[in-house]
Amino acid sequence: MSSSSTAVITENRPPSRRKWAALIKEPWLIAIIVLIFASLFIFSVYPIYQVFKVSVVNDEGLDFSALKETLANNYFLTSFWNSLKLGIMAAVFSTVVGFIFAFAITRTNMKGKNIFNLIALLPVISPPFVIALSIILLFGRKGLITNGLFGLDSFNVYGLTSLLIIQTLSFFPLAYMNMKGMLESIDSSIEDASMNLGASRWKVFRTITLPLSVPAIFSALLLVFIKSIEDFGNPMVIAGDYSTLAVQAYIQITGMYNLRGGAILALAIIFPSMLAFFMQKYWISKKSYVTVTGKPSNSGVRITEKHIVWPLFIFCFLITGFVLLIYGTVVWGAFVKVWGVNNSLTLDNFRYIFSLGLDSIRNSIVLSAVSTPFTVVMGMLIAYLLIRKQFIGKKLMETGSMVVFAVPGTVVGIGYVLAFNDKPLLLTGTSAIIILALTFRNMPVGIEAGTNSLRQIDKSIEEASANLGANNFTTFRRISLPLMRPALFSGLFYSFTKSMTSISSLIFLVSVNWNLMTVSILSQIEGSRLGAAAAYCVILFAIVLTALGTMQFLVNRLGTKKR
Repeated sequence: MSSSSTAVITENRPPSRRKWAALIKEPWLIAIIVLIFASLFIFSVYPIYQVFKVSVVNDEGLDFSALKETLANNYFLTSFWNSLKLGIMAAVFSTVVGFIFAFAITRTNMKGKNIFNLIALLPVISPPFVIALSIILLFGRKGLITNGLFGLDSFNVYGLTSLLIIQTLSFFPLAYMNMKGMLESIDSSIEDASMNLGASRWKVFRTITLPLSVPAIFSALLLVFIKSIEDFGNPMVIAGDYSTLAVQAYIQITGMYNLRGGAILALAIIFPSMLAFFMQKYWISKKSYVTVTGKPSNSGVRITEKHIVWPLFIFCFLITGFVLLIYGTVVWGAFVKVWGVNNSLTLDNFRYIFSLGLDSIRNSIVLSAVSTPFTVVMGMLIAYLLIRKQFIGKKLMETGSMVVFAVPGTVVGIGYVLAFNDKPLLLTGTSAIIILALTFRNMPVGIEAGTNSLRQIDKSIEEASANLGANNFTTFRRISLPLMRPALFSGLFYSFTKSMTSISSLIFLVSVNWNLMTVSILSQIEGSRLGAAAAYCVILFAIVLTALGTMQFLVNRLGTKKR
């Protein structure tokens, strides 16, 4: 039989058989795919399954009594509504602030845009409850502003208002980055053409800029909503009587030793969170708002009218000033003897944490440094398989890799406790359970960065390598991976930063031998040792900024060599 006849027979095979035929030629690829599927099932799907299982199953079989009792409880309904209300309001306010920032920076000739852009990103690389700590230092009973400037000893800083302000400041950078990219990609010649036809600035904004920004706006709304309802650190510190599901689940497990009750409360966060996640990922991504065809022209005239530029500048200046005040207060608080009582400068707070809390600092650095390479390499490998390879179960692999990222961190922590508390996978109390939680929680970001990078690489480069006799492993190692280097470093920095600043999923997994900085900060705040908490935050800032500088240096140096 001729080779051409063999090729025709191969092409006439069903797609599933063609996929298997291609894989059989590369047994190492089959082994990697099987290993990844096994890892995703054990460390992503299985823990979430355990949360569902403990909620509706007891020793005698299915039992919905606890679920029905919880769902009918007024306290649960109040916490559920509070979480939804907080999520919706935080999403709206954060998106509005983020859009104004993005519009001012991308569409005007406003001064100081580089500084505004830099300061807006500070909350992204800081622990989740730093702003809450600063608000207490500024507006608490011994606060610098309420007590020091105005003498308001009875001012109550705790509750929904403070929590909403904190979450808006914490999450508006996510909305800002989302919409900044969209506004930069809109071909400004469309807006210029509308202006040339006599349209006013307001009409151009209302009929062109705003409608074209709809995908980014809805994406930002959904993203901030997810982050808000699953937030644990800020509500734990400053919510007061305003109960949320994430905090109540933690209290049920650690305070009342009610694992089943905590799992049921955590489940209640899953459904709105995952619904918003998949809407944001799939529904919005399929909408098309293309404005750039052929060669884009983004050199349009920026807005210069003072009655537009100055209000935007003042708005950005006030937000930036408040962010600087927040972080400056934390830094100052780290060097104050007793906040609000004795404001003399001292290094006692740092001596205290270095004498008693050095282990948590070391643990955070070591565990983050260990988990980060695993996170990025596995993310890049899965990205390569999803983009470049055809195999049965590809969609299943993609969905499985997103499970732990899509569900709230509280659910992940509870799931890991339930899944790995017995033999043969008895990991509770060890460093391994923390490393695994960090790896699989942050891995989807590496996958996203890798897939975006691979889509920009022409497949013909890899095909040329194959034609020269290289196998797929050599092609991946020598061609694909070096070209994915920018995404690799981006994933490294993000993974390390998120590992250093995470708390919602890890607070259930720490032990006496493996405590972490974020948990120590929360413990210091709960014990009213605000100076020590601030000192921890300053050290955490220094570690993250050092990592950022190192990563940036390596990227620039490698980029120079490449050029």
